[in-house]
Amino acid sequence: MTRLLALLATALLLTSGALAAESPVYTGLLSNTGAGGYDTVSYFETGQPVKGSSEYTTEYQGATWRFASADNLARFQADPERYAPAYGGYCAWAVSQGYLAKGDPQHWAIRGGRLYLNYNQSVQQKWLEDPEAHIREADDNWPAVLE
Repeated sequence: MTRLLALLATALLLTSGALAAESPVYTGLLSNTGAGGYDTVSYFETGQPVKGSSEYTTEYQGATWRFASADNLARFQADPERYAPAYGGYCAWAVSQGYLAKGDPQHWAIRGGRLYLNYNQSVQQKWLEDPEAHIREADDNWPAVLE
């Protein structure tokens, strides 16, 4: 019985990972929340990440997005392409290298009016060495990298 449970758990994890990798929005393994629950409008309006509230939510590209205020929710709903993170919130540097990794809402940059998330501080430093080149490479890889 224990062995059967272990096999089922392994199959579930492998299946869940494959499904998450194919999603156009990074939401994590046990979540359906885009940008880790952060209010993506806040990056543009306040220049910093702000946690969203379950009181202000919307659905976009199969994920739930949270916002800190009704105003930010309305801004996102009016123009989600402007406020949703590039590459669905996956790590911008990883996408530029041809693979997927989680994007961390604490490691971000706005370039050319787009929000980019990166995996961690050291990866973001690599990305910031030449963000325009990495954006071109990631744009070339997106969305094929989801396959």
